Amino acid sequence: MQEHLGRLVLAILVLISCATPVLADENPAPADPTLLPVFEQFGGKPGIDALMEDFMIKLIEDPRTRNYFAEADQTHIKAMLAEQFCVILGGPCTYTGKGMKEAHAKLVINEGGFNALVEDLQQAMDMHGIPFRAQNKLLAVLAPMHREVITQP
Repeated sequence: MQEHLGRLVLAILVLISCATPVLADENPAPADPTLLPVFEQFGGKPGIDALMEDFMIKLIEDPRTRNYFAEADQTHIKAMLAEQFCVILGGPCTYTGKGMKEAHAKLVINEGGFNALVEDLQQAMDMHGIPFRAQNKLLAVLAPMHREVITQP
């Protein structure tokens, strides 16, 4: 039931993001101080770092996302995602990475690959016991970035 609800929430977020103007590339890690309690539910910076380890494992194991990550600089990707999530969740971090559009411009990412990544992230968050509501708060901020990440229809 919770998995079904999670997929429904994700679908709604994606639909909303398609109808909402986005300036994601201008700020790939928009901080929201009201999310600081959510940052704590993720276990702070150490929790986010641990989440990224398992998330990357899932991305490489998943045949739908493996090609994007298997030969990439996984250490760098994990570090940039951890910084991004930390900043978004109001943590004491600075995002030093590229904008989403620039970072993904040379990749051939379609809707299916993007959705698979989100599923893998949700599974990793579940593995870490991150509360469902906290997951949704993060996903709500990340969902509009899909326009900057998807490079192929």
